[in-house]
Amino acid sequence: MAYKISDDCIACGACAGECPVGAISEGDGKYVINADECIDCGSCEGVCPVGAAKAD
Repeated sequence: MAYKISDDCIACGACAGECPVGAISEGDGKYVINADECIDCGSCEGVCPVGAAKAD
């Protein structure tokens, strides 16, 4: 089950730098996770300052 980034995202980019497989990219006003590339490691969830990255 892939992680998702909610609308609470403040587009800081912390999650993108932490993703070991590069599954996170800048979207329209927030960052997005490519579900096909996500390995469910949870690294993004641990660094998000507003808790926007969560397991789906």
